[in-house]
Amino acid sequence: MLLNEGSKLAPAGPSPSPLPITKATPPPPPSPPLSPYPPPPTKATPPPPPVKTSPPPPAPPPPVQPLRCKQECIPKCTVRCQNHSRKNVCMRACCACCERCKCVPPGQYGNREKCGKCYSAMTTRGGKLKCP
Repeated sequence: MLLNEGSKLAPAGPSPSPLPITKATPPPPPSPPLSPYPPPPTKATPPPPPVKTSPPPPAPPPPVQPLRCKQECIPKCTVRCQNHSRKNVCMRACCACCERCKCVPPGQYGNREKCGKCYSAMTTRGGKLKCP
């Protein structure tokens, strides 16, 4: 079509808008071929074993009550020295330890740790344990 110099083309309606450009999405990957065999059964994980709580440890026995005077030492030392071969020597040592440490261990033998380090560590001049 030829245009004359004086003639102008009038638009014949609104100008067409350009179409938005869309990107083509790639096709999804092909699904794996179906196996003729059923899938293997899955093992259900067993629940964890219940946590067993142990009972609290028993309370330690109450400490030996401190003795206040020599009169309280004599009956305790009598029990302590009851089976000793030399009762008088045992009683003298036991009463001396009782007066210093304010304690006599329970029973006739052992249990020195119940009265603490004073009773269990006291020695004679010769280095032997003093308290029975």
